[in-house]
Amino acid sequence: MKRFYKEVTVSEQPHRILLDGRVVKTPMRAALTLPTVALAEAVAEEWRAQGEEINPHTMALTKLANTAIDRVAVMRDEVVSQIVAYANDTLCYRAATPVALAERQRAEWDPLLAWLAEHFGVGLEARVGVTHFAQDPDTVAVLRQAVEAYDSFVIAALHNSATILASLTLTLAIAETRLTAAEAFALSQLEERFQAERWGEDEEAAKRAAGLLAELTAAEKFVRLATVVIPG
Repeated sequence: MKRFYKEVTVSEQPHRILLDGRVVKTPMRAALTLPTVALAEAVAEEWRAQGEEINPHTMALTKLANTAIDRVAVMRDEVVSQIVAYANDTLCYRAATPVALAERQRAEWDPLLAWLAEHFGVGLEARVGVTHFAQDPDTVAVLRQAVEAYDSFVIAALHNSATILASLTLTLAIAETRLTAAEAFALSQLEERFQAERWGEDEEAAKRAAGLLAELTAAEKFVRLATVVIPG
């Protein structure tokens, strides 16, 4: 799509993106309204940065905002359930061999499971093997309440994060500022890193990982901006 506007501004209250004075609409035709001025300005900057052609792939924050408004706000319970499904957590499935990998998993993952237990008052069980097992329903219920406490904008970003990380623990650690996106992604890629150290890095896998990290970094930025209130 060709760029059809010259000026991008943000209205004061509510915080909406204006193109030549006209309110931007989501794909479902709702006004693109942001919860904080910080997030609104960051989204506006994505629109300002467009050249002669509008490239949606360079507008990660706008895409997340659209998702929050069009999808999460109307399908909140379903989206929360999709996030909480990652209580079936990558960090809870441990290798028996090689021993060096098992030791790395304990060293890098156990502190995050300990943090989860301390921060939320419930802990996830870890087992050796890849056979699926269910976490305690009461534990999952508590973690669901934690996710439900976030607003729709944060939940939209957490959904992206959980999908990339396959870990509710790492997703919540980003939301609660325990980890950065880069730190969480590295932990989710522990086995891939271990194999690359032993056998060398696969170029295609590295390229895919870089794309996922960029997406996760955008989700982290979205969470931070959606919860930042700039003093008036």
